[in-house]
Amino acid sequence: MKDIKKSSKKKKRPVKQKKIPKVRERKPFEGFEFHIDKHTVKILIIVTAIVMVLGCAFGYFVKKYTVDTIIVEGSTHYTTEEISRMVIGDGFLSKNSVLLSLKYRNKEIKDVPFIETMSVRIMSPTSIKITIYEKAIAGYVEYLGQYIYFDKDGTVVESSDIRTEGIPQVMGMKFDHVVLWEKLPVSDEEIFKNILDVSQLLGKYEIKVDKIYFDDNYNVTLYFDDARVKLGSFDNIDEKIIKLKAILPELKGRKGVLRLENYTVDSGYASFEEDE
Repeated sequence: MKDIKKSSKKKKRPVKQKKIPKVRERKPFEGFEFHIDKHTVKILIIVTAIVMVLGCAFGYFVKKYTVDTIIVEGSTHYTTEEISRMVIGDGFLSKNSVLLSLKYRNKEIKDVPFIETMSVRIMSPTSIKITIYEKAIAGYVEYLGQYIYFDKDGTVVESSDIRTEGIPQVMGMKFDHVVLWEKLPVSDEEIFKNILDVSQLLGKYEIKVDKIYFDDNYNVTLYFDDARVKLGSFDNIDEKIIKLKAILPELKGRKGVLRLENYTVDSGYASFEEDE
């Protein structure tokens, strides 16, 4: 019997394919349970209610106490709008009368040019009153391109590049420097008394001048546009100013000099010389 030779080649077994598990897409929040208990719901309701109440209260507070009327008294250098900006400002709630009353309680505003102090009074939830106390300014001089304002004692109270209407320029004083809050360094301080006397008389009779000039002997000349009025010395100065008050309307538009140096009530002497 013939031997049957077995084949040396092994039969290959079929390789089993591993199954790759399919990735299942998860739906949003699948497997996550969102649960709010009754206690949490109550808290949320209470918080929401509090926020709404506070919001309504704040809205009422803003609307009820917003200033819409501002009264300004005593200001000749600044307009009502300018004073309002200084006091109120532009911020949110800056016009709230309650906050303004707290801000300016027992407090005055200082360090404002030409103003000694400003006081703020709350008149009602929607109105305030601002009272201005101005510095007593006698006049100004021009120095190095600046307008130097001084008070009745000759003390420099302000230096500005803006000329303020209603304040006369004083000429004839000689000085070589200026220091804020110090007196103008003139050789004879008697001139300040003379300036004050003239300014008070002009104010008393409501006479506004452009310039006041003092010569070396303190003789006074007043300037009104193109007209000049020579008052001379301080002798009979009251009578001269009263006469000027009566003649002043006739000087409007004229060029020349009105001579009142020797005027008295008894003499009645006054003359006008036209410029050539």
